Amino acid sequence: MQVTPQDVLIVVDVQNDFCPGGALAVAEGDAVIPAIHRIAPLFHHVILTQDWHPAGHSSFASSHAGRRPFEQMELSYGVQTLWPDHCVQGSRGAEFHAALHLPQAELVLRKGFRPQVDSYSTFFENDRRTPTGLDGYLRERELKRVFLAGLAYDYCVAYSALDARRLGLPAVVIPDCCRAIDLEGSVATAERDFAWAGVEQVQSGDLCRADATP
Repeated sequence: MQVTPQDVLIVVDVQNDFCPGGALAVAEGDAVIPAIHRIAPLFHHVILTQDWHPAGHSSFASSHAGRRPFEQMELSYGVQTLWPDHCVQGSRGAEFHAALHLPQAELVLRKGFRPQVDSYSTFFENDRRTPTGLDGYLRERELKRVFLAGLAYDYCVAYSALDARRLGLPAVVIPDCCRAIDLEGSVATAERDFAWAGVEQVQSGDLCRADATP
């Protein structure tokens, strides 16, 4: 699989709170950074996304009396997993990991900033209706296929890939450039959904080898 000028690499939520020591740490979350750095030069276009929650966000367990992180509850838009407070606007946890160095990124897209609705996907908030604006941006720029890396494989990366397919965009997940939470079988669910929706997967080494082929 070769990268073309109309492809875009979307690096999802490589932020301190999702890396070791963070409020919602993904195991080995920072290990994705070297692999992302290896593939980023293959792409003409790179986008970063950033979880950007206000304090007291409705997805935080602390916002609901008697609730604990990782429980589920019904909110106005459906069932929501409740999380520890994380990626609060302006906090160190919301910052990109210091080792991530992608100065060529053309856009930083912030999501999850509406207090009453969470946003896993880079395309839609969790009500599945409210757009982030990314789809319009890609179409305006005539970018045709999305490659996804970052955190977490089974949540924000997976939801983004599936929404890309829902919008008619080819989507490719790079598994070794991701790490998963794997909460109650979420990895298996994501991979089943990938197969159903036509989300492709490719390892970073295969991308690099394809690019080196004459």
